[in-house]
This record gives sequence, structure tokens and C-alpha cells, in this order.
Amino acid sequence: MEQTKTIFLLSLFSVFITVCGQEKQIIVIDPGHGGTDRGAVGINGLREKDLTLKIAQAIVHYHKIVLDDRYDIYLTRYGDTLISLGHRTKLAKILNPKIFVSLHCNHANNTKAMGLEIYVFNDSIPEQSLSMAKTMDEYLQEHLGYRSRGVKRANFQVLRDNRGVCPTLLLELGFLSNSDEATHLEEDGKIKALGLAIVMGIHNILK
Repeated sequence: MEQTKTIFLLSLFSVFITVCGQEKQIIVIDPGHGGTDRGAVGINGLREKDLTLKIAQAIVHYHKIVLDDRYDIYLTRYGDTLISLGHRTKLAKILNPKIFVSLHCNHANNTKAMGLEIYVFNDSIPEQSLSMAKTMDEYLQEHLGYRSRGVKRANFQVLRDNRGVCPTLLLELGFLSNSDEATHLEEDGKIKALGLAIVMGIHNILK
């Protein structure tokens, strides 16, 4: 564990040296969970940790193809690795991004629960974060046909630790406990469409 922590901190230092003097706006994408933390598991066996990484990879891909690498995008993890929440937010503190987007999928005991949720920090959040959340919510509804459960407030650690650092959104991209949404999220084409919509939603926020 200590070796992993040391390697991660050295990586952060390397990133810090690399980004000094760059003029591109920086975006941090946080694929939730990873490693031994599998996150939610869908009724079809789909694991949240796998899905969030695939969506993050699609975001990076379409950023390059559609936006011609307009921004500098960094992921908090690039593989099936367990990265602590504290280390994820330390990356934001070093990079000072324009936005930090954490990717997740929902789960509920009620198998009929469905739809998109976007979270911001629950106490004294800047109007900028709330405006960004509403813009992303509207964009995903319009371009993906998502049913929205609205913009909500929460005390999740990535939101709490990033307050005062950068605007942070936590996206809950459907319920793995819902058969329709779990099946939808299992399809490679739908994952790519979701990645494209998110990166374009971010672009719509920052442009």
C-alpha cells in the first residue's frame, strides 16, 4: 500500500511539472471505484467500476476525435486500480482544473428506480457549480433522452474535498438495478454515445 501511495504521489509531481505553463483548460475525469472496490453490480452482472472506466475512455477518445484535443484531460485512474478518494482530489488540487467530473452508476432496492442524477456539494456551493450541473443535466436529457431525477446536493467526499478548489459534478448515469437501464448501459454503442455526450456537455459548459 505504501509503495502504491509513493508511486501515485510521484506521478502527481510529474503531472504538476508537465502542466506548468500550459494554456489549455484542464479537465479531470474521475472514473468511480476500481480495483477491489467494484461499486454497484447490475442485475446483469455489469460492474460499476468497469462501466465508469469505459465511459471515461470514451470521453478521452471523442475529445480527441471531435474536439481535436482542445482541453487537457486527466483521469484519476487509467486502469482497474484502487485509488483512494483523497488521492483523487489531491490531483485536482495540483492541476487546478476548470471542472472535475466524477462518473458513477446508481443502485436501489426499488428496481423501478431509473434516471440521471447530478450531484453538487450540499453546503454553500458556488453558483458556478450549480449552473454547470444544470447545464450538464439539460444537455444529457436533450441528447441522450435521459429521464432526469434532477440536480441534487450531497456530502460525497470528492465534492466536499474539492470545494474551494474547482467546480465538481458527480454524475449518477442510470440505475444498474433497473433492467432497462442496466441493459442499455451494457451495450458498447450506448457507452460510446454516453462518453460523447458527456465530453460535449463539458465543452458546452466551458466554451
